[in-house]
Amino acid sequence: MKQCMDADNLHRRLRKIIGQVQAIDRMIDEDIPCEDILSQMNAAKSALNKCGQIVLEGHIQHCVRDGIEHGDAEKTIKEFTKAVERFANMN
Repeated sequence: MKQCMDADNLHRRLRKIIGQVQAIDRMIDEDIPCEDILSQMNAAKSALNKCGQIVLEGHIQHCVRDGIEHGDAEKTIKEFTKAVERFANMN
């Protein structure tokens, strides 16, 4: 699976998200206003959603294309549908 993803890009983005979540945790201890905390939570959620988009795009470009061209098209379509459903549930 690693071959179908831009792993370096994903690792970089995930490290940033980890930093965002750690900052949110500190904000709670620092008695930061709720709306500021919610804003930061939304930013982290959006960043994680973008990671999901990158994974899904890589899945389409590599796994789906390869599965249709060289494998079982029906199985590939079912797996793609499952991936899209899981991505949709992230929102």
